[in-house]
Amino acid sequence: MGVPAFFRWLSRKYPSIIVNCVEEKAKECNGVKVPIDTSKPNPNEVEFDNLYLDMNGIIHPCTHPEDKPAPKNEDEMMVAIFEYIDRIFNIVRPRRLLYMAIDGVAPRAKMNQQRSRRFRASKEGMEAAEEKQKIRQEILAKGGFLPPEEVKERFDSNCITPGTEFMDNLAKCLRYYIADRLNSDPGWKNLTVILSDASAPGEGEHKIMDYIRRQRAQPNHDPNTHHCLCGADADLIMLGLATHEPNFTIIREEFKPNKPKPCALCNQMGHEVKDCQGLPREKQGKHDQFADTLPVSEQEFIFIRLCVLREYLERELTMASLPFTFDFERSVDDWVFMCFFVGNDFLPHLPSLEIREGAIDRLVNIYKNVVHKTGGYLTESGFVNLQRVQMIMLAVGEVEDSIFKKRKDDDDNFKRRQKEKRKRLKRDQPSFIPGGQFSPQALGNRSSPQAISNPRQAAFEMRMHDRQNSTTSSSPNTSLTPDGSPALGGGIKRKAEDSDSEPEPEDNIRLWETGWKQRYYKNKFDVDASDDKFRRKVVQSYVEGLCWVLRYYYQGCASWNWYYPFHYAPFASDFEGIADMPSDFEKGSKPFKPLEQLMGVFPAASGNFLPPTWRKLMTDPESSIIDFYPEDFAIDLNGKKYAWQGVALLPFVDERRLRAALEEVYPDLTPEESRRNSLGGDVLFVGKHHPLCDFIVEQYKTKNTEPVDIPPELCHGIQGKLTLNDNAVLPDQTVESPVPMLRDLTQNSAVSISFKDPQFAEDFVFKATVLPGAKKPAPVLKPGDWEKTNNDGRPWRPQLGFNRDRKPVHLDQSAFRTLGHTMPRDRGMPGMYPNAVPLGAYGSPYARPLMGGQQQIPKLLSNLRPQESWRGPTPLFQQTPQRTAGAAPLLAWNRVLQSPNQFQPAQYQGLGPMGYPQRPEDRMDRSRQV
Repeated sequence: MGVPAFFRWLSRKYPSIIVNCVEEKAKECNGVKVPIDTSKPNPNEVEFDNLYLDMNGIIHPCTHPEDKPAPKNEDEMMVAIFEYIDRIFNIVRPRRLLYMAIDGVAPRAKMNQQRSRRFRASKEGMEAAEEKQKIRQEILAKGGFLPPEEVKERFDSNCITPGTEFMDNLAKCLRYYIADRLNSDPGWKNLTVILSDASAPGEGEHKIMDYIRRQRAQPNHDPNTHHCLCGADADLIMLGLATHEPNFTIIREEFKPNKPKPCALCNQMGHEVKDCQGLPREKQGKHDQFADTLPVSEQEFIFIRLCVLREYLERELTMASLPFTFDFERSVDDWVFMCFFVGNDFLPHLPSLEIREGAIDRLVNIYKNVVHKTGGYLTESGFVNLQRVQMIMLAVGEVEDSIFKKRKDDDDNFKRRQKEKRKRLKRDQPSFIPGGQFSPQALGNRSSPQAISNPRQAAFEMRMHDRQNSTTSSSPNTSLTPDGSPALGGGIKRKAEDSDSEPEPEDNIRLWETGWKQRYYKNKFDVDASDDKFRRKVVQSYVEGLCWVLRYYYQGCASWNWYYPFHYAPFASDFEGIADMPSDFEKGSKPFKPLEQLMGVFPAASGNFLPPTWRKLMTDPESSIIDFYPEDFAIDLNGKKYAWQGVALLPFVDERRLRAALEEVYPDLTPEESRRNSLGGDVLFVGKHHPLCDFIVEQYKTKNTEPVDIPPELCHGIQGKLTLNDNAVLPDQTVESPVPMLRDLTQNSAVSISFKDPQFAEDFVFKATVLPGAKKPAPVLKPGDWEKTNNDGRPWRPQLGFNRDRKPVHLDQSAFRTLGHTMPRDRGMPGMYPNAVPLGAYGSPYARPLMGGQQQIPKLLSNLRPQESWRGPTPLFQQTPQRTAGAAPLLAWNRVLQSPNQFQPAQYQGLGPMGYPQRPEDRMDRSRQV
């Protein structure tokens, strides 16, 4: 969602919604890594029914990570994705459903943002490569030292778009992964798995929401289902609230800012490319064993409990003495709607509303003051009452002028404080900091400093620095002759780059000065502010966008073709007379086809993912749509400081012109390209122990081509239509591995079939309310949580797991001393317990040896179970809850030690990296190596 600071604001305002995940780590026994038994109770002391994965939030960090070396090839990327899913599954441990949703073809309103992102990514990537090459040449010309340039093809993240070969291969790999897990992991034993790949139209998170909405409307749906959604986008919080499900939790990576990154030129830490000097690398470790590794730490995860957020909102939004009955569910919908004004993926935010300036709090206060006059709520089940919205927006418009003036004052005060801070740091900064053995050490750091390799050189550098500082500090404005004596010519002029002031982008709008509205429309829209007809057109398009977005969140896509046709938003004071504006959308619209979407969002630099004749339309000067693909474009900072915050001024794609141009090249598509250009659907997987398995197998035996309804009693109440799949996973049939190093599944017992959600009439309205029979979760917040003193002045501590009364375990001083003596001290990294590179991580010196003639794939997954090994207990949601006070749970590794016949190394002679079975030829190659 287009609100970069929304989650930060939300977590600071409502801190109790965050819970740190408790994750069980895999154990090793006799040199064999014992897989985690996910069929055991969840260590977070909560049981989830359904887990939904917004896969694009997993694909991007696995294919081009920021905090560790990138995978070397596509196979390693797929392996990293498998490992990531396994880790999420281990934390959440769903008992009924796993739903994987990959972004398919998006609505046209979203395609505009995708187009902007991809054009900017391509432009920034080329500029970064040019800047890197330029700095590299300058350093080498000065005699600097740089490692040889690694020749490898840059991974273009634009390939993570529906219709590309990469996404098609990803779908094949996920089908293999699901089949393998259903065959071998006891935690998947009774699980229903639904895969919605990139061929199914719609954004991943909205396909998930559409599934939840349609299941909620079925009579067999359990209203107390506990949902868990994995994703990093801020709009998932809005979507979760929009479901009105009482038990909804979001899991995401814990955001840690300012992570250290290595320099892209010398691969050393501590500086960026622009500051690289080409100095030799210092020794890392006693024997330089950490020379090629990065100090990485495993990413932690957090839960966002929406039931606790609902408690906060209930206290904040409850209003007394209303002329109508207060309905908390309706007020939550209004709160979600108001958040759209500060930004989303489909509309630019209003100029006067910035999330960092408390815009949502301002809107809520205005809402609570005006709602007495509106006579009701702003929204109802995804439909907007424009007359009431107009009253809210005009109230915001009355304070717009003061908002702009306050923004200017705050900005000036911030710049003044930053200038004073820079002066203070410059004054207090030491003139010279020695390195190596003489470098300052943090208190409590027991690791011994590294000995210097050349003492004479180090002593010489220290003397030269001391001499230089002593001469220059004698008179800061005195110029020196080459021999170090003061010159007679007087002071030297301070260079421009030494100034404390930073260059500021020119702001022609000056919203804090009189006449800001006239300047805004003249500069941004190139029209006069007195042109009321044009201003009304902009406002009408924006109002249509607000109605479309709310409908999209609560009812599904109202129109695949609608989009906001401007780069900028109107002012709140312009929302006058919107009550009579139409807000209906054309019915029966269809999404783009995958390759058509690629033509609409890709720059010419990413044309290699398209067929040759289609690619030519992007680069041929005689092409009828060449203007859609500018090689360079302007970025309007729009009052911001950084380029990524600005607005990319790209031309909007004319759908009719695009389709007309593509009609001429459609005959050139190969059968494989035509297949990738078609729209698909969802696929349902179950294992042989699932009650639905026999029913699906019977459909294939009878070759029933008609869609059949799922018996809800066989599938945890899930309903929908099943149809035979041409590329189905079938029992007793080999599942071919799309990853070369992983062996085919020859003893498969899983089955797959095409799945379609329950269908409803086009004008059907899904009610945004709590279902009958839903039980309200027990209150979590205590009176102290409402205070803004942050825990009565005590430092805030993160909560681990869902049990608030869990007592943390502490180590006394003797335990810390024992750890200090036993932990290695020559790790070459700061801290008492340094973060070593995990085993099998990319670039790790401990990675497994190469197999005969094959590229290395690190050991990322921990599934070492042979097929058909079901030793886990019955999933918890089918058991009678039992709790024994004071009894220690029997962990998986304890159970292994007590059972001498289980998990012996001899059982895994045929297993390769990641716990997957090896190909026979791989084992032969390994025997030759031995």
